[in-house]
Amino acid sequence: MSDRVTFDRTGALTGFHACLPIAMGVATYGLVFGMLARQAGLSVLEIGLMSALVFAGSAQFVAIELWQTPLPSLTIILTTLVVNLRHILMGAALRPWFSKLKPAETYGSAFFMTDENWALTMGELADGSTNAAFLLGSGIAVFLAWISSTVIGAAVGGLITDVARYGLDFAFTAVFITLLVGLWDGRSDLVPWMSAALVAVVASQVLSGSWYILLGGLAGSVVAVVSSNGD
Repeated sequence: MSDRVTFDRTGALTGFHACLPIAMGVATYGLVFGMLARQAGLSVLEIGLMSALVFAGSAQFVAIELWQTPLPSLTIILTTLVVNLRHILMGAALRPWFSKLKPAETYGSAFFMTDENWALTMGELADGSTNAAFLLGSGIAVFLAWISSTVIGAAVGGLITDVARYGLDFAFTAVFITLLVGLWDGRSDLVPWMSAALVAVVASQVLSGSWYILLGGLAGSVVAVVSSNGD
């Protein structure tokens, strides 16, 4: 990849358009979140504000699972922190771009970084793209889809009481399976991916909470680094 990294409107629009199909998938489980959050007692306004300010799908789902009266604030904060620690690894993977951007560009883009548009951006980075605004544009597509769908889900939350009955609970998994297919780069990915999956499964059985997400990501990253150094 060239040492020159750009950040402009063209890159943002490219990312936005590339992420539209994924954003539609995000909207599907955004509807599910909105329904579940409404049933947990949050108002439509509160759900909309949570989606806009937190903007972290998996962490929001975890928070809603823990939502009760009295509110276990500390438990929710610590659990969502653990879930989102993976963003440290995700951000580090984008250092070839981030290290060459202005702070406002880096942190502004990082706010819009999700699992979905990060995966697309990694593919763009691997293909040799030098326009780092791709992350921002793709993130905005997800952001708009997430907020609008969670609000709509909240508004109709009382109409569907069992999302599993309609298969809507599988939308989250389906989107990530699609992303994995797009990220697959051949047999060299097999060992790191299997290592991450194995560690995550074992950790989920041994440890409470969501530590398995971080540990699985760390295991896959370490194995990938060791494997690449051995080639």
